[in-house]
Amino acid sequence: MKTKRCEHCREHLGARHAHNARFCSGRCRMAAHRARQRKSDPVPAAMTRRSQWVRYSDRKVPLSARGPRRAPASSTDPETWSSYSAAKRSTTGVGVGFVLSPVDRLVCIDLDHALHGGVLAGWAREIVDRVPRTYIEVSPSGTGLHIWGYGTVGRGRRIRRGEACVEVYDRGRYITMTGKPFEGAPSSLADLSKVLDDLL
Repeated sequence: MKTKRCEHCREHLGARHAHNARFCSGRCRMAAHRARQRKSDPVPAAMTRRSQWVRYSDRKVPLSARGPRRAPASSTDPETWSSYSAAKRSTTGVGVGFVLSPVDRLVCIDLDHALHGGVLAGWAREIVDRVPRTYIEVSPSGTGLHIWGYGTVGRGRRIRRGEACVEVYDRGRYITMTGKPFEGAPSSLADLSKVLDDLL
């Protein structure tokens, strides 16, 4: 008879495990579950493991996934934030958002009106091509891009040059999330300091 192995660590399950057992321990079962989540969810673990998540309304008002339905959330009050899994499970509002905090050095470069019919505007292409491989996703409107990585900005900035409309934040803001990577972006974050220096 063929010996069954744990689906996560590949150790022999042995006779003490039930015939239909798939894992050798609760630890392996949880590790496999997390691995499946990572595989199906492109949002970087550096973000999903932080309790800096909110929901948002159809008017992009931040809402808490905690407490009463449709309770407001604040981008400066951690008491109104939740874990990623809690925010994803919540049915409040229309989607999830990530709150930027200076403690973790996470930064978002928001390219507004960068996509026209799915085609990236020239000014946006210049920025995207300068960015190291990092997580980039399409915004909820389908016309913008959110470039995620590490860096420090301080006060948020809005840059307008010709057609270009770029916003950069690393604190005191929440950013709507879609989980729709742009052009096969990886589920990892890069240092964006050089790109930020060029933009600012």
